[in-house]
Amino acid sequence: MIYLDHNSTTPIDKAVADAMLPYIYENFGNPSSSHPMGRAAKQATDLARSQVANLLNCSADEIVFTGSGSEANNTIIKGVAEAYRHKGRHIITSRIEHPSVMETCKYLEKSGYLVTYLPVNRYGEVEIEQVKNAITGDTILVTVMHSNNETGTLQPIKAIAGLCRQENVLLHTDASQSIGKVPVDIQDLGVDFLTLAGPKLYAPKGIGAFYCKNGVALPSLIHGAGHEGGRRAGTENVIFIVGLGKACEIAVETLKSSHVLELSQYFYQGLQQLFQDKVQLNGHFEQRLPNTLNISFLGYSSAQVMEKLTDVAVSAGSACHAGSTEISPVLKAMGVSLEVGMGAIRFSLGKDSTRAEIDQVLEKLKQL
Repeated sequence: MIYLDHNSTTPIDKAVADAMLPYIYENFGNPSSSHPMGRAAKQATDLARSQVANLLNCSADEIVFTGSGSEANNTIIKGVAEAYRHKGRHIITSRIEHPSVMETCKYLEKSGYLVTYLPVNRYGEVEIEQVKNAITGDTILVTVMHSNNETGTLQPIKAIAGLCRQENVLLHTDASQSIGKVPVDIQDLGVDFLTLAGPKLYAPKGIGAFYCKNGVALPSLIHGAGHEGGRRAGTENVIFIVGLGKACEIAVETLKSSHVLELSQYFYQGLQQLFQDKVQLNGHFEQRLPNTLNISFLGYSSAQVMEKLTDVAVSAGSACHAGSTEISPVLKAMGVSLEVGMGAIRFSLGKDSTRAEIDQVLEKLKQL
């Protein structure tokens, strides 16, 4: 199997698995316990917190571990809605967000909050003027993803953060897809909240984390004992936390490599040579994740393309229901036509992807 679906989930890095093993069989203590085994577990979670913070360039006490990126998004958006409802009940997001953001916003709408869903341009970018025009005196939060999971398009988060500071509005960005693929520096971005997810970073499923700027109020979504600085109750999942920390440590070095970018460029050039004007890149060619290519094969459906990609793991950009084809909400928001979107395939490469694998994929695509 050639795996080109890393934006969906990544394999666990061997070094990550090795780091987790001692906390499965030996150091299984509760980090809140005062005995030696508890202290060993506490030291492990503290180290992991520092490893995450080092990757993001923030303080360790600003990192909160969760069970997933979705939980982190829910905690931040619902928490801000609760903590700042005295100030206002308006939230701004985009039409291309992850379901854990979109569905949370829809939930809040049922509770009396007003949500503005910003459009994107043909490259899948939120435009700063749209954000500026949407902010009102009632706005308490802007939540815009750092990069899109389907197209890889990067958003102008730093510019949005500058605007939010001027307007005294909090900013959250879901950077789950970006972490480990492009540099994400909290101090440079200027955001108040940021989400990351283990399974996008060669760590296990079932672990995530978020950054919460010191001094910003955020109540816990899960109530109980005062774990995670009072922001997430529940005994810490030491095994997976250690794994996420190690994955972040590895990512610091991985970011120095241009391997994935060069490989995706090689792949795109190969597609152009094979299909010429019969392929279209969806998203921004330059302002995007280095591993992600969302390609429309003009004149074909996603199912027809995937039929030729035997033993290749990719994601389709359209689906057929009861004889009719629907393209993804992200492509639809970008203004991609049904004719173009119906043949969309997302190829998301990983750090261990090889040129030989890409050549095999190109060979299979010759059968179209």
